[in-house]
Amino acid sequence: MKTKLITKEGYTKLKQELDELWKIERPEITRKVTWAASLGDRSENADYKENKRRLREIDRRVRFLRKTLEQVRIVEYDQQQDGRVFFGAWVELENEQGQILKFRIVGPEEIYGRKDYTSIDSPMARACLKKAVDDEVVVKTPMGEVIWIINAIEYQK
Repeated sequence: MKTKLITKEGYTKLKQELDELWKIERPEITRKVTWAASLGDRSENADYKENKRRLREIDRRVRFLRKTLEQVRIVEYDQQQDGRVFFGAWVELENEQGQILKFRIVGPEEIYGRKDYTSIDSPMARACLKKAVDDEVVVKTPMGEVIWIINAIEYQK
């Protein structure tokens, strides 16, 4: 089950996507479908078929976004979080080989298209929660446990 948390930035991004799909793209595609349908035979009308397919994709995404935006809870920065890893934190980790990993812990709907974001539901994020700088983080992977040390914790304020 996905955690129903989201950052303020993530909520704004999803809301903008919804507005763009509903107010700009959907009316344009609807006009194209209407125009293509007016040409007659729809069975061999590529414009009609392609735009009708796109309209279904838009409607599916709009339903998903509306449902998601209703269900999520925006989590904003609080001063009490300083010094420990919680939702919304930028975390820098280092392993014994000197490999450095930096990511932000966000909601599951915010990670797409971002390599520097990780879901609060991921094993790495779960292992980091409530830890402080210089704490060990033990992450269970398919190849065994991996130990990381927290180098830094930051929050967008």
